[in-house]
Amino acid sequence: MGFIITLILVGLVLIFAEILLIPGVGVAGVLGILSMGGSCFYAFYEYDNTTGAIVTAVNVVLIVALTVWILRAKTWKKMSLETNIDSKAVSSEASVLALGDRGKTLTRLAPMGSARFGDYVVEVKALEGMLDPNVDVEVVLIEDNRIYVNTVSEEF
Repeated sequence: MGFIITLILVGLVLIFAEILLIPGVGVAGVLGILSMGGSCFYAFYEYDNTTGAIVTAVNVVLIVALTVWILRAKTWKKMSLETNIDSKAVSSEASVLALGDRGKTLTRLAPMGSARFGDYVVEVKALEGMLDPNVDVEVVLIEDNRIYVNTVSEEF
């Protein structure tokens, strides 16, 4: 009878490992099912039909109980990471520019490209359409570390 109990416990541990520790591989789950099936076979083979039926019923109840316990939300909450990352990466490019700064495009903005503002070369996005290289631009919007530019309007 000790061998049957050992097979059942080994089967439960392997199925537990398959579900929580090494999901997707399948080897531990198959070995766990084979171990529990082996306990049923051994109970029917070595003892009478009543003992085999009891061992089979116990196996079914244990597998259902293990599955219900694992699928409960509290089990997953205990194992899940609760840390939230709410910080944002700060771009040094957006911090050196301000609205109204003027510069010149280095590449074609279709709609994104590079522009030079003083000593800084930054990645910018054209607010409207596409802009050719060597066009004077002005910063019109800075949003989420994105710099939006538009052509400089000539004032008379």
